[in-house]
Amino acid sequence: KKDVFTDTYQNVKLKNESKYPLTQEMLTPDIKFKDTKNIVIYHTHTCESYTPTESSQYVSTGNYRTTDLNHSVASVGTELSKHLTSRGYNAIQDTTYHDYPAYSGSYGKSLTTVENLLKSQPNTQIILDLHRDAIGSNSDYAPSVKIGDEVAAQMMFVIGTDGGGLEHLNWQQNLKFAVKLQEKANELYPGLFRPIIVRNSRYNQHLSKAATIIEVGATGNTMEQCI
Repeated sequence: KKDVFTDTYQNVKLKNESKYPLTQEMLTPDIKFKDTKNIVIYHTHTCESYTPTESSQYVSTGNYRTTDLNHSVASVGTELSKHLTSRGYNAIQDTTYHDYPAYSGSYGKSLTTVENLLKSQPNTQIILDLHRDAIGSNSDYAPSVKIGDEVAAQMMFVIGTDGGGLEHLNWQQNLKFAVKLQEKANELYPGLFRPIIVRNSRYNQHLSKAATIIEVGATGNTMEQCI
């Protein structure tokens, strides 16, 4: 599936679906952090899952959904936490179900979770909400890239704004954070990230100046590709 984008900054592509025009000043990643050691990882849609394989079978609780944390996007978050911890970061992952038994209200539930996490880690600025992407009814959609001998699921930042009417003073800082990360990722692993999507909804990203959704793969990808 060909990348669709509306804006660029250096080697970074963006698809702007918000009501705001994106200026070069907005995209320039001149962001600085007081705290880069603490990282919170959570999942608004904890039950999102992937295409099963022989080594990754699970009991479904919906269409590409499971409460088995070993086979949902939560497992990808666990793997990310391990890698970050091995590099000296204090990665805290929360695997609370926010979309089960009811999908409705997921973002309100995950907002409460993150607010509670920040009470114990008040200096945390990097907050990652890991999801699995889906393209309508196209369940075999599997955005991927070959890096060396491995096929990896592609990833995508989703950045919210205050375009939907909810207060969000941090959205331009969040955007700069995503641009900064993707700029480096594009140098190291070209094609790993799809264009950044900017939308009107805020997705709980008002809680920090380095908060983002990261979509890891889609329904057609396998857990192995996402890991």
